[in-house]
Amino acid sequence: MLERFSIRWRLALITAGLTFLVLLGFALAVGKLTNSRLRSDFNRQTASAATTLSQVLTIKALGNARFAFNPSLSGYAGDAAIRLYFSDRARTPVPDGATLRGPRLGLPVRAGSTDEAGYRVATRRQLVPALAAGVAPTALPIWLQYARPLDDLNRTLARVRLFLGFGVIAGTWLALLLGAALARRAIRPITSLTATAQEIARTADPDRRVPLPRADDEVAELARTFDEMLTALEAARRETEGALQRQREFIADASHELRTPLTSVLANLELLEHELEGESLEGAQSALRSARRMRRLVADLLLLTRTDNVQERPMVALDLSEIARDAVAEAGALAQGHTLRLLVGEEPVPTVGARDELHRMILNLVENAIHHTPPGSTIEVATGVRGPHAIVVVSDDGPGVPEEHREQIFDRFYRASGDRGRSTGLGLAIVQAVAEGHGGLVTLEHAAPGARFIVRLPATSAAALPEPGDLETAVAVPEARGTWAFAVRLSRRRS
Repeated sequence: MLERFSIRWRLALITAGLTFLVLLGFALAVGKLTNSRLRSDFNRQTASAATTLSQVLTIKALGNARFAFNPSLSGYAGDAAIRLYFSDRARTPVPDGATLRGPRLGLPVRAGSTDEAGYRVATRRQLVPALAAGVAPTALPIWLQYARPLDDLNRTLARVRLFLGFGVIAGTWLALLLGAALARRAIRPITSLTATAQEIARTADPDRRVPLPRADDEVAELARTFDEMLTALEAARRETEGALQRQREFIADASHELRTPLTSVLANLELLEHELEGESLEGAQSALRSARRMRRLVADLLLLTRTDNVQERPMVALDLSEIARDAVAEAGALAQGHTLRLLVGEEPVPTVGARDELHRMILNLVENAIHHTPPGSTIEVATGVRGPHAIVVVSDDGPGVPEEHREQIFDRFYRASGDRGRSTGLGLAIVQAVAEGHGGLVTLEHAAPGARFIVRLPATSAAALPEPGDLETAVAVPEARGTWAFAVRLSRRRS
């Protein structure tokens, strides 16, 4: 249960628990000793009072079977009760002695002390001097019962127990509060370390250092270890960034240098395609397809390298709906029996970015839907503004994305089973890189049926866009024998 609390309160609770056990043991011991001592004193005082009374008591006969006692029993008794009996077989009460207030005590049997009817009763058998007028003094055998009530003793013991219980509870609460305060002071250096670590995590600034405590203790050792770890992480980060930067530069340089020879190879293969026949023509066409795929791969690698370097990206105000219209129009040639629908409104969808990269992002999403859905499927591309975001949604009614591929679908060079080499595995990676490079993100959401990709980019004010002109909403519609045409609906938008 202690694991649910913080270290501060755990230390405070443990301190309070130990204090409670110590105080409880001390209270039990003190209570037992006090109880024994008070009862012993009470019993001793009762016995002493009974013995003294039996030794100094004298009886004077007054006649008519009446007696006077010296000292006066009423004055001597106080809050006690006194009984006198003749020492005969019947234990006859001495006249006037039985009239004193007090409990109904049993007849005396033997000398001693007992507890009876809420009283401490001390019994004594004594020869008491008896005086009478005209008669020589004699001694009467008398039984004397001296009884003191136990109420005062019990109240005193109850107050002692209450005081000890209050002391245990108060001491425990005080230990809890002091333990919490001391624990808070003790873990203050750790709290400072935690705050610094959170600040480093928030600012991603590993050059900051944690404060070192004054005392050279375990916390100081932890702070030094933390500093050493930050230094090692910063060195590893710089080394990794350097390696990644060198890799980006190599890919960019290699892609750039490969474009020229690839262009030459493609031009020669296209020329040979028109001049060769038979098997030679098939070989040239196969090489031409491979060269085009290599050019596409080189272009993808170059685009990924550019998206990794934000400084190389020219950012201008754009209308995302116009870019979506151009991308859908370009993808219409690859529709292969699919129905493409573009859903855009008359209002612009303003954002800021690189037009070519955003065009490629939407085109890749449409081509991805074409490649992974059977002919006859419908692919919809919609744009709009939702709150602070400019939205692009590409959805289809195909088989959708299997659950086991959802987490890796945006990884570079990742291709699902059954792809059969139709893609390079960079299409969706480029989509993610472009979206994140423009301060947005792309998500894959469940659709029934099919898949739905949503790109969210920061929206800007429409006033930042260029002067609007005639806009075209292109919708790809199928014609006979799988060919495609574009129905164009013109709408003029005024500024």
